[in-house]
Amino acid sequence: MKSQESVLTIGRLAEDVGVNVETIRFYQRKGLLREPPRPPGGIRHYTAEDGARLKFIKSAQRLGFSLEEIHHLLLLDEGMRCSKAAQIAEDHLSEVRARLQDLQRIENILANLLEQCSRGNKDVACPLIAALQAD
Repeated sequence: MKSQESVLTIGRLAEDVGVNVETIRFYQRKGLLREPPRPPGGIRHYTAEDGARLKFIKSAQRLGFSLEEIHHLLLLDEGMRCSKAAQIAEDHLSEVRARLQDLQRIENILANLLEQCSRGNKDVACPLIAALQAD
């Protein structure tokens, strides 16, 4: 039998990891987190391993991985080769770099428009609004 310290209720697991109980249930429906069996007349019990897996999911999400990508990464525990995980991370890094380039372009455009606004243009009431209306 498991010791009381290693057994957690869903509420305690959620509290320990800093997520909502519904988040845990959502991850279970998506197949990212196991749903422990419910003993007759009892409540489901989670382990420290479930907490570690949940923390992994949240960490991967903070890095921008999709739930599908996270699912593939979690397969590492089930024997997937590290090279596959590296490929998933490499693909994600390419996407992040593309988004950064897009954000850099947006930053440059906005900075230019704000500079035009500060100089004032008598032909246009507001260069920023005029530029947005042109698209």
